[in-house]
Amino acid sequence: MAEGKKIFIVEDERRIARFLQMELEHAGFVTEVEENGRRAYERIIQGDFDLVLLDIMLPEMDGLTICRKVRELSDIPIIMLTARDEIDDKVQGLDIGADDYVTKPFAIPELFARMRVALRKPVKAVDPAEESNEELKLKNITMNITRREVMVDDTGVELTKKEFDLLEYLIRNKRNVLTRDQILSQVWGYDYMGDTNVVDVYIRYLRAKLDDKFNEKYIYTMRGVGYVVKD
Repeated sequence: MAEGKKIFIVEDERRIARFLQMELEHAGFVTEVEENGRRAYERIIQGDFDLVLLDIMLPEMDGLTICRKVRELSDIPIIMLTARDEIDDKVQGLDIGADDYVTKPFAIPELFARMRVALRKPVKAVDPAEESNEELKLKNITMNITRREVMVDDTGVELTKKEFDLLEYLIRNKRNVLTRDQILSQVWGYDYMGDTNVVDVYIRYLRAKLDDKFNEKYIYTMRGVGYVVKD
């Protein structure tokens, strides 16, 4: 995993940054460190890093903003590092495009395991000009996949990145009951090591924007199993 891989550590606590740098370099990674958020963003979009370890609390530009802006340009793997441990904070980080979320303090073997998963993701630049007419339909919902647009009849629905990905996966598998573990693996990435509560949070968000808003039943709970959408 480590050979030739270049890891960018964005962390303003120098003790933690130095500890991570030593552990990663001992494991064979090449590392660079930055403590300023704005400079970190510029270096990410200009550099050739294989993965970013990104703290949330940073001077000048916070980690969530960095992640959101980077995702407009690149799919580089990003693992958030933070002392926060609330489920909504985790959801926010994942929702804007982070691949994973590690709460301080963490064990190095756990971090390495999560890095292995993230490094398996193919990295590609996002081409804003790319167009596709592929559409998915569920009842009166229409999804344009590349433009990432969702319409209910003639009304547009604003979904976050992970909400869109979850809805797409559900519709592609409509009438099939999907377990929380299946959803985590497919929407958050193979072997994702997160908490299945994240799935329940996102299902609740989707229901609020679709089922509740349009007074229509799209997402069904199969008690003790998982979720399914039906025409």
